Amino acid sequence: MNYKISLLENKISESLEELGFEKTSVTLNPSNRPELGDYQYNGIMPLAKKNNQNPVELAEKLVALLKDYPELKDVSVAGPGFINLTFSDKFLLDFINESNENIDINYKQDINKTIFLDYGGPNVAKVLHVGHLRSANIGEALKRLCKAVGCKTISDVHLGDWGRPMGMVILEIKTRHPELPYFKDDYNGEDVKFNITNEDLLELYPIATTKAKENENIMEEARKINYELQNKHKGYYALWQKLVDVSVKVVKKIYQDLNVSFDLWEGESDNFEYMTEMFEYLYSKNIIEESDGAKVIHVKKETDKKEMPPLILIKSNGAVSYEATDLAAIWERTHNFKLDEIWYMTDKRQELHFTQVFRAAYKSAIAKPELQLIFNGFGTMNGPDGKPFKTRDGGVMPLADLLDMVTEECEKRLSENVTENRNNIARTIAIAAIKYADLLPFRTTDYNFDIEKFTDLNGKTGTYLLYSTIRMKSLLTKAEENNLHPATMSILKESERKIILTMLDLKRIIKRSYENYSLNEICEYLYKITNLYNNFYGENHIITEENKELQTSWLTLTKVIYDNNCKLLNILGINIPEKM
Repeated sequence: MNYKISLLENKISESLEELGFEKTSVTLNPSNRPELGDYQYNGIMPLAKKNNQNPVELAEKLVALLKDYPELKDVSVAGPGFINLTFSDKFLLDFINESNENIDINYKQDINKTIFLDYGGPNVAKVLHVGHLRSANIGEALKRLCKAVGCKTISDVHLGDWGRPMGMVILEIKTRHPELPYFKDDYNGEDVKFNITNEDLLELYPIATTKAKENENIMEEARKINYELQNKHKGYYALWQKLVDVSVKVVKKIYQDLNVSFDLWEGESDNFEYMTEMFEYLYSKNIIEESDGAKVIHVKKETDKKEMPPLILIKSNGAVSYEATDLAAIWERTHNFKLDEIWYMTDKRQELHFTQVFRAAYKSAIAKPELQLIFNGFGTMNGPDGKPFKTRDGGVMPLADLLDMVTEECEKRLSENVTENRNNIARTIAIAAIKYADLLPFRTTDYNFDIEKFTDLNGKTGTYLLYSTIRMKSLLTKAEENNLHPATMSILKESERKIILTMLDLKRIIKRSYENYSLNEICEYLYKITNLYNNFYGENHIITEENKELQTSWLTLTKVIYDNNCKLLNILGINIPEKM
């Protein structure tokens, strides 16, 4: 809750003490009926019931004490004891002027935590497709939100660069180029002139996987190569490093386009380095058991109402599991960093996997009880028809193709006056359209991506928000050119009042977004306050206003909303072009 609201809550708590009650926590919320008040206090009924008092009489006693508060213009009782509060103009003007001096007062929550965020998860040698979009967008925005509320963050892309798929790709290369030194017994690490591009990898991967799935002998050979790779076979390992370098270079470019960045570019292979050390520890804890030839940790609890399979560490064929790799990642992170929480952003269908990994981490004490391991699953992005987003030939749509399609649509909507850097501006707008559409639904909700709908200048879209924010900046620039400057807001009309009340609620929105690990409330809030400002803008001629005090007030309000929009768009990972 906003600090000014918190001060008022404390004063109400003190008034209740004055009425003879023990210290009571007071929470004020925006009113559901604005005609009755700006905010409301709903704590009288439970308080009266607990103390065997009449709620209406108690509410009236409290209102009598609150009437003298200068922060309040009006206070009244409604129904069985609801208290409605209407703020004084001074209270609202003080708040907006303080926001003008330091917009961050509406964001900081004094949450002193270090949070490790695991998101992205692209697979080496595979194309980044639309299925990778949500993890990148949600993870990046949550990281920025954590920083806004005062947390320290560490982010990791967690590459899928290890495991049987890499064995399949290496086997396919070996089949095509058996003469390469990588596959000779006497290979000793020398540089090999073998050029391979990302396009080559994208062609290799589906062929390699299809062959392995259709032929058990090929699959078994891929497993053997993967096993030898994990044991640092010189040739396979050198070839693998080349494949990773080629693939990651392309992945980084796409993430850069999406305004997504990471502190660490580690993958499953980095976690694998800790495997021996971790297994020695796990054996010392006597929690590894054998089951049908596999090594497992039982993680079922008596309270489970659904089936909870054991976590498999080593498969019956001797291969290390994906679960073991994720457990090793927790081992590495807890040893290398002092963390309060680790957040994972993946498809919600992986919930069982992470439940097993987290339980094994706590059971083994790899994760201490005070470390919170948090799975933030998300829904899927579908096409306009509600089905998985596909290419025209039925394949999964590459993420780069989606970016190009949306960029092309945004370029059509640009003003004819935009003649320079037209494609770059269209790309910036396209990223905004994609990100806002992706973050607007609650995190776990599936949604349909409609290019025309989500690039509309007049809808609840990233395009609309950019256009409105650019117009605010243009107004402020024009004012400066006319020697008009924001300073202090001193006059309050009804349209401005609605905007400031919405600003007053921002800190609560930020807090709820952080607690729910979702950006949907911020997206809704950003649209709401932008819409309110646009209504205000349409009603008033700011630059030509003759009342200078009123004009300065309007410019000050414009600057606060502009600064706020910039801040919120930045949290969402959205850049603002100069014009559109």
